[in-house]
Amino acid sequence: HVQLVESGGGLVQPGGSLKISCAASGFLFSTYGMRWYRQGPGKERELVAAITSIATTTTYVDSVRGRFTISRDNAKSTVYLQMNSLKPEDTAVYYCNARKGADNYWGQGTQVTVSS
Repeated sequence: HVQLVESGGGLVQPGGSLKISCAASGFLFSTYGMRWYRQGPGKERELVAAITSIATTTTYVDSVRGRFTISRDNAKSTVYLQMNSLKPEDTAVYYCNARKGADNYWGQGTQVTVSS
């Protein structure tokens, strides 16, 4: 049974930091590329960051590059998103995604709210 469980979301002030996690089970995590998406209020879901299976390559959407860092621990089957210098426009539900070939798995999302 495939599961992706996000955690670590919450309320943070502008300029603050937050680290969210996604714990995977039910598939061979180390062979999958992992992604973080987000969907803000009234917006379409967008790709925020991606990391290859052995963490050799990371990519970011322009709006978060230099502020967010995606990483993974294959021994723990977990992917992380460290978010620094958070802005109100980063407010969204953040979703974890695992992809390999035709496999495309999603978590349930974790809410991140940036507000004073």
